[in-house]
Amino acid sequence: MTGFTNPPLTIEKMRADIAAILNERPEDIGDDDNLIDLGLDSMRAMNLILLWGGSGVTLEFSEFAEHTTLAGWWSIVEKKNAGNG
Repeated sequence: MTGFTNPPLTIEKMRADIAAILNERPEDIGDDDNLIDLGLDSMRAMNLILLWGGSGVTLEFSEFAEHTTLAGWWSIVEKKNAGNG
């Protein structure tokens, strides 16, 4: 039996997931928009991080809490993917 893994995490997947949880359109979520100002709270952020953890990257809420933009979150994922996180 082979294990199931989700496809690699992309910034567009992250944007789409953030938009879905906020009931917005993905194109309305800019890279540098403050996600808290858009309505993202800590519980929703935790749900997203758990969802994205299925992509094979170990993500920590504390790292994401230091950033409030998609660009900031994506930089964390890129570092993790490169083995620098």
